Amino acid sequence: MKRVLCFLAGTMLIAAALLAQTAEPTIYAESFRKGATRVTEEKFEVKLSPAEPNYRERIKDLAGNDRYELTITSQGPVGDTKITSWRVRLRDLHHSMYNNILLASQEPSPDPKNNLWWLNPDRFGPVPVKAKRIIKVDGFYVVIQITGLHFTPLDSPYLDSMAVSFEFTNSDPGASR
Repeated sequence: MKRVLCFLAGTMLIAAALLAQTAEPTIYAESFRKGATRVTEEKFEVKLSPAEPNYRERIKDLAGNDRYELTITSQGPVGDTKITSWRVRLRDLHHSMYNNILLASQEPSPDPKNNLWWLNPDRFGPVPVKAKRIIKVDGFYVVIQITGLHFTPLDSPYLDSMAVSFEFTNSDPGASR
């Protein structure tokens, strides 16, 4: 009986370790922008492809006014239509001097926390492709997560589609961190 219990306990520990290894990481960062502005909460998914490589959405503040602009633009080899990644930018419409307030620091760096806006599926990229990305901006949070991607051909670096979910919330989605 003791052996059976030890075996079961060992099996459960191994299963838990394997599950922990396959769980996608959550990476949290805070924007260089520190303010009190809050947003109208919303969730949506964006489907990107070479036919529709870019996306634009206005994000409203609590008063219902357009306050931020979310844009997603494709990236690829210069002079080519192939896509290797997408870049997400959030711009404050009241302070347009800042190109992207999803940055943790305005200085470029390889730190994953400063690159959560770059949806780069390269396995050597700064952020794991399936990571849940939580960025605190002013008084709200932006959650970005790639929910699907496809390469053509499968072993190439060129994307033919990517699905990305976004959540704008005023409460910390990673409070259990």
